[in-house]
Amino acid sequence: MRLRYACVTLVMVALLPNLLLAQRTAENIPTPASFLGFEVGADRRLADWNEITGYLNVLADASDRILLDTLGMTTLGRPFVALTISSAENLRRLDYYLEVQRKLADPRLLESELEAEELIAAGRAIVLITGGIHSTEVGGYQMPMRLAYHLASQDDEETRTILANVILLLVPSLNPDGSQMVVDWYESTLGRPWEGAGPPFLYHHYVGHDNNRDWYAFTQKETQLTVTKLHNVWHPQIVHDIHQMGSRGARLFAPPWIDPVEPNVDPLLIAGSNAIGTAMAWEMYGQGKTGIVINAIYDAWTPARAYQHYHGGVRVLTETASTRLATPITVPFDSLGGRRGVNAQTSSWRFPEPWPGGEWRLADIVDYQEAGATALLKQAALYRERWLNNFYRIGLRSIGGREGWPQAFVIPLEGQNADGLADMLRILVTGGVEVHRALESFVADSRVYTEGTYVIPLAQPYSGFAKTLLEVQEYPSLPEFPGGPLRQPYDVTAHTLPLMMGVDALALDELPDVALSEPIEAPSYEKQAPGLSGSRGPRVAIYEPWMSSMDAGWTRWVFDEYGIEYEQLRDADARAGGLRSRFDAILLPDFSPRSMIEGHEEGEMPPEYVGGLGETGVRGLEEFVREGGTLIAFNRASLLPIRQFALPVKDVVGEIDRRDFYIPGSILRLHLERGHPLAQGMPARTTAWFQRGLAFEPTEEAGDNVDIVGRYGEAGELLLSGWVNGAEHIGGHGAIAVVRHGRGRVVLFGFRPQYRGQTIASYPLIFNAIRSAAK
Repeated sequence: MRLRYACVTLVMVALLPNLLLAQRTAENIPTPASFLGFEVGADRRLADWNEITGYLNVLADASDRILLDTLGMTTLGRPFVALTISSAENLRRLDYYLEVQRKLADPRLLESELEAEELIAAGRAIVLITGGIHSTEVGGYQMPMRLAYHLASQDDEETRTILANVILLLVPSLNPDGSQMVVDWYESTLGRPWEGAGPPFLYHHYVGHDNNRDWYAFTQKETQLTVTKLHNVWHPQIVHDIHQMGSRGARLFAPPWIDPVEPNVDPLLIAGSNAIGTAMAWEMYGQGKTGIVINAIYDAWTPARAYQHYHGGVRVLTETASTRLATPITVPFDSLGGRRGVNAQTSSWRFPEPWPGGEWRLADIVDYQEAGATALLKQAALYRERWLNNFYRIGLRSIGGREGWPQAFVIPLEGQNADGLADMLRILVTGGVEVHRALESFVADSRVYTEGTYVIPLAQPYSGFAKTLLEVQEYPSLPEFPGGPLRQPYDVTAHTLPLMMGVDALALDELPDVALSEPIEAPSYEKQAPGLSGSRGPRVAIYEPWMSSMDAGWTRWVFDEYGIEYEQLRDADARAGGLRSRFDAILLPDFSPRSMIEGHEEGEMPPEYVGGLGETGVRGLEEFVREGGTLIAFNRASLLPIRQFALPVKDVVGEIDRRDFYIPGSILRLHLERGHPLAQGMPARTTAWFQRGLAFEPTEEAGDNVDIVGRYGEAGELLLSGWVNGAEHIGGHGAIAVVRHGRGRVVLFGFRPQYRGQTIASYPLIFNAIRSAAK
């Protein structure tokens, strides 16, 4: 017994220097509270972007486990930062691990299977954790401070295992501008009746919530920085995307996803997300947390939310129940509801233990989010070699060409929309796709292609990204239950770039026999709308309500990209009248007419944001038209002038039950009247992005005051990509109507012609409508 105790004493003495060093290190690491003056997750306290970056800089200076980099500047000029967190030894060898990742991501760089095995054994699991993309989901950019502190300061076995086996890339906010906006807004609401309400403006300068639908188009600076400086450099095996959802359902969602999964996502990735999401839920339940659901609510169909699914990594989404920003709420158990596979009051295999209800605070959100992130990091560390091996296998399958896939896509030079072609090539090349030029003319499938034709062989690492964006989508029709009604898709169902951008891209079953150039660089080009860009064209206003209109933001983005001058029109401007003296054309982007007219109710917002257009504002818009102005309305906004101006036009699909007619976001055939000024320079057949849109027909009172400029294809030819339920209700009906009203006119679009900055094929319709506005 004396010998045993003596051995223990000797071990303790030997370990004492390390223990003291760990203690000193932990003591020297500043806590978030020591810097902020409050605990992360405290009621009614939020750190703004300046405080978050200030603390993270101090933390990085104090710890040899953290590096902090500024990747670039945001849309509004704030620093966009990322932390690299791992053991000190790993950080000293970052260049080596970066080279390991580069070779495993592209197996063509390896000399043998033996080299691959050696790199897998030596490499580290690369995990990217991102928060704060949706700025009202405040936990996502508060929690990273606490996670980073714990990884920098703790010395327990679990933390050491994570740090030794994982290189964590931590982006505390994918939208720093919004993080600052929302914190400033929230602090202005404290103690007011509207405390905790979301802001009445977009929390991203242009796109608001749609910044998480930009992961294949790369339109926004923040997306571009994340893709080019992190994804394309480090090729993470796991990407954990931290979000929040509504407050009256489950407490947290993690994968598996519900069906359908986009068919170009490698099965190994789906198996990986199933495994890690389930393990996260299991770990969190073991910690005493409840209300965690898997395999419900969210699908994995669109690449707009999942860049990594086409680049060798899994996307692990978590959605945590929200509060009113940082203000606590009380949620009685009997008020909990359900959606898409989960009833928050009923246990099931995917939801073993419901949350009992009660008070829910920001501290709970942060706690759940950190527990989920830590569980994910633990799984990445414990199964490091499996993640690396699967990552390598996915790359192997991609470079070998996949059974049943085309061998290549070709993009001819003739007859293309120039802007659409340039932008599509930019997207593909930014996404790591190798695009070549044919060095001579060639024949494929009985067609002659000229020298310079773009050729995209699909035996390359990111072939899945190319294929999913270039081919037509066929979203499956899934019943709610056997023999039941069709389940409505969670999100949009189409993403075929050639159709949206006015470009022909053809799949070939055999690789063309022609010499190819080296892969091209992403092209640069100047966007021009003749007569509108940078010139004194018609005076234009874009209406934007005090209710966060993403479609208005996208419209502003398109106009800024093309250098088209405009003014923002607010409710008070419309109510003041005299619009015709200021503007020639006013655009009403997609929005609910009722919301535009009524706006916020008194007591739910500061007085300056209460109310919408009201009767006075609607009258101001109608006077603008009657006095010779052009009012251009997109999608649902078209109902405002139809109803309020009593236009002789009707929406033929508006009253049909959604179980019989529903199109959540698909690409439809559009036929244009070529002789009409609105269709100038357009092909007779083009495309329309339809998302809960309209279809027009003149009423008996129309006379010759209504021109149907565009019609949707007949039911049998209507759908080009995506999903339609009830094509017979819309086929052949009007998609664009021009209605003369007084001395002016109203241009009605039944669809979104500038959808998320992607539908370049239909931009000319907008530009033509503005050009023809009378001065």
